[in-house]
Amino acid sequence: TYATWWIRQAITRAIADQARTIRIPVHMIETINRLSRITQKFVQKSGRGPTTEELSQKMKLSLDKVRAVLKISQHPISLETPIGADETSHFGDFIEDKDVIMPDTTAAFSMLKEQIGKVLDTLPEREKDILRLRFGIGEGISPHTLEEVGKKFNVTRERVRQIEAKALNKLRHPAKSKSLRGHLE
Repeated sequence: TYATWWIRQAITRAIADQARTIRIPVHMIETINRLSRITQKFVQKSGRGPTTEELSQKMKLSLDKVRAVLKISQHPISLETPIGADETSHFGDFIEDKDVIMPDTTAAFSMLKEQIGKVLDTLPEREKDILRLRFGIGEGISPHTLEEVGKKFNVTRERVRQIEAKALNKLRHPAKSKSLRGHLE
């Protein structure tokens, strides 16, 4: 009867909404179920799993859509899943955190900051301060425009540019730039 259909649909929707850790829309669950049925029939007939192209033809969907459905149909795995015979390590222990700065990079950056500080200390105070502001060198300093630096020193933008150029030329001298050359990789 008609009521049976509505009951079946209500149960199917409840399962679709609550069965997975990550909720997948009902229309996608229906597509996944259809894909699963077609795959099972194909395996029964041919004795092997269907290729993505064969699934695409059977389902009358584009290749990209079939790939997306296959990707979505995978179940998530917990990062706390034990791995190995002793089960002391977890799956999450083997996943690289791309946001973490490697210790060697941190050490190299720290050494570079120290060398830059030493080289800047060879300049007159005004030139050193202008370069620090222009290039954002130092803790909590962001790069400033010529206009902003000019206002801080009560000089024109052009004068700031001239002082900056003069200071950079001094830093290009081999005696001063030698200590920084090792960081130019």
